[in-house]
This record gives sequence, structure tokens and C-alpha cells, in this order.
Amino acid sequence: MPTAPASQLIITTPQLGQLLLSTRKRRKLTQTAVAQRLGLSQNRISHLEQHPDEISVKQLLSWCSAIGLELRLGERIEDGPSSSAEW
Repeated sequence: MPTAPASQLIITTPQLGQLLLSTRKRRKLTQTAVAQRLGLSQNRISHLEQHPDEISVKQLLSWCSAIGLELRLGERIEDGPSSSAEW
């Protein structure tokens, strides 16, 4: 029986950038391949991996689809991790 894919809690934009980059590499996709799927340049993909705070919601949803991720949102557990720097 196949195991469920792992989920990763993302609470900061640097974590998001790292997840996008590591997933792309694990799937053996180049920045150029992702750029073509998103209608962006390779340079822009490189920039956004390093500056994920500049990714629009539309780009994030498309990017997730292009590299095989899904985006889930839920309420934070009260005593769970938080980052006031993001708010």
C-alpha cells in the first residue's frame, strides 16, 4: 500500500522558497522547465526561489501545480509554532 506524501508546515517565506526549490530538484525539473510551465523566464524563477515574498498567490498556485504540490490552508493550533515577523 503506498504511503501518503509528507506535508510540510510553512510559516515563513524563506521556508516557502526552500520548499519550492527542493521539490523542483527532487522532481528533476530545471528552472527553465518550471518557467515554461508558468509562462515566466528562467531568471524570474531563480529570483522568486530566492525572494519568495514576491510570489503572487496566482503564481504560487500555478507553481504548486507545475511541480506536483498542493496548497492546503487550515486554522493554526493555538500552541503551535508562530512567526510574528510574518504578520
